[in-house]
Amino acid sequence: MKVAEVRHILDTIGDLFPDAHCELNHSNAFELTIAVLLSAQCTDVMVNKVTEDLFQKYKAPRDYISVPIEELEGDIRRIGLYRNKAKHIQSLCSILIEQYGGEVPQAHDLLVTLPGVGRKTANVVVSNAFGVPAIAVDTHVERVAKRLALAGWKDSVLEVEKKLMKVVPREEWTLTHHRLIFFGRYHCKSQNPKCQICPLLDVCREGKKRMKTAVIRKDKEHMPRN
Repeated sequence: MKVAEVRHILDTIGDLFPDAHCELNHSNAFELTIAVLLSAQCTDVMVNKVTEDLFQKYKAPRDYISVPIEELEGDIRRIGLYRNKAKHIQSLCSILIEQYGGEVPQAHDLLVTLPGVGRKTANVVVSNAFGVPAIAVDTHVERVAKRLALAGWKDSVLEVEKKLMKVVPREEWTLTHHRLIFFGRYHCKSQNPKCQICPLLDVCREGKKRMKTAVIRKDKEHMPRN
């Protein structure tokens, strides 16, 4: 894809969502790490509901390991996969205390070694908590990138990330990450995307296909029946 075409996509999405930001509520790097860990296969809205009380009860890593695992499970029970996540949180907190003085490490290669912290989580933490440019590829970013041909249909999550890093200016990585999420979450949805009013329909292969299908369906509905 040409530079001008990428610029058109980025600017258009930017015009739609100029104030895109991380929607997980947090006040420091540690809370953000916990929130992103909890967000796997769960909505940000639900995570924020749970962490509203969770972050009042647990202020630091030591607080999480000072309670029985069953108590922590109960505190995050509304979150999907809460049992595994409770284990990851306690293990993560133990490592932070033992190896990092209770602080979340800023290095990406160290973050990904923590229990429950994958590449996406690490990217979110380094970019939002430490100001390091990064593109975290979640389901929204992946869907939008593939529909707009910024990545291939069969590309893995890592391949999508690498292709976006290649075509998006580095200083725009973090902002683009947020804008792609907002675009995918509120406009280019998985089901029923707003193709009919989308300003990027001219460059969206998925949108063109959907609109063509809609036209054919509409024409068939208006065909005279024998």
